[in-house]
Amino acid sequence: MSFEENGLRLEGAGHRVVLDGRERLTVSGVAGVESFDENDIVMSTEAGRLLIHGEGLHIEKLSLDGGDLLVKGRVDALTYEDEVPAREGFLGRLLRG
Repeated sequence: MSFEENGLRLEGAGHRVVLDGRERLTVSGVAGVESFDENDIVMSTEAGRLLIHGEGLHIEKLSLDGGDLLVKGRVDALTYEDEVPAREGFLGRLLRG
């Protein structure tokens, strides 16, 4: 069950990021959280891998069923990375060519 903010979140609405005053971050479309600490949170989303950098970051709410995440703390940067395919080994390159 996902959490809703003022009734704005609809199931299946896709990826959305809302930053309120650099102190409160709401992310929808979250598939999983890969790692987190007070300075960095790394997650996979429908739009690619999202890295959050800041200070005193805390995950307040997480609902993987609904794909929602709420982070509190000072947010300094949001960075997206496209999914990068796994590197091919020597044998794969040899057979491909």
